Amino acid sequence: MSRLVDPEIKKEDIDLKLRPQTLDEYIGQTEMKENFSVFIKAAKMREEALDHVLFYGPPGLGKTTMAHIIANEMGGEIKTISGPAIDKVGDIAAILSSLETGDILFIDEIHRIPKFVEEVLYSAMEDYVLDIMVGDVTSRNVRIELPPFTLVGATTRYGDLTSPLRDRFGIVAKLDYYTQTELEEIIQRTSRVLDVEIVADAIAELAKRSRGTPRIANRLFKRVSDFALVYETGKINKKICQQALDKLKVDQHGLDSVDYHLLKAIVEKFNGGPVGIEAIAASIGEESVTIEDVYEPFLLQHGFLKRTGRGRCVTEKAYEHLQIKKECLGEDK
Repeated sequence: MSRLVDPEIKKEDIDLKLRPQTLDEYIGQTEMKENFSVFIKAAKMREEALDHVLFYGPPGLGKTTMAHIIANEMGGEIKTISGPAIDKVGDIAAILSSLETGDILFIDEIHRIPKFVEEVLYSAMEDYVLDIMVGDVTSRNVRIELPPFTLVGATTRYGDLTSPLRDRFGIVAKLDYYTQTELEEIIQRTSRVLDVEIVADAIAELAKRSRGTPRIANRLFKRVSDFALVYETGKINKKICQQALDKLKVDQHGLDSVDYHLLKAIVEKFNGGPVGIEAIAASIGEESVTIEDVYEPFLLQHGFLKRTGRGRCVTEKAYEHLQIKKECLGEDK
């Protein structure tokens, strides 16, 4: 029986197996990976904690994975928390005071932590101390010494971080979309981990439609393997891969139904743009933050969308992809 459908294997175990544990296992982001190899080795040679690290870039590119790799390579424990989950100083104080020497504190969506919590982090990051006020009527400042630790922050919105917080990270790394070749390597690794056979041309087809994003590649692999298990012998060939991805409404460029909905809304409701992000969000029933963080970066990078001083516009490439002629919409651009 394929491990993917083995009832003894939990989803959490599968996800953990898919996540690389060391820099050598990590595929892609070559320059960043080489730099971190140096930073980690140097920190170990000095017998110091690694400088605080900030990862930024679109979702699904490996920011969380890199945080776990840093913990493994440095030999420390990792404790994770999400920025939106921190709504009072006590939340961050509790987790900081539980850290041991060399531990990693990973804060996902760090741009969303409240300002008053962010200010508590300043002294923790710089001096390894926690300054907090206790008491209601006669409040007093309490200073707690912290062991040397590494704060790893991840954000999809680098520009939303305040300068004081941003400047306290000694290492800042941007993660970029993956190449076709890198995604093919990731899919091959996933097939080995999940014990699901996939042929070479199906790997290429899956990589091509994965939007340059490992998380999407792994998610699509699992769904395609479902179709292969039900309609074939379990082996993923190009035919079943194409059929499955078409059923999932993922086209040759990796665009899905939301991308089509977004582009068509700009074309049909706003004459191709320019139009503001809030108007787009209202017209398709999505949050503007979701559009900006999840959909827009890919559409911008691949030339389906462009930003102007007045708003978003679809491009010639988008019209061609949607098979819509400008003159049919009364366009004179």
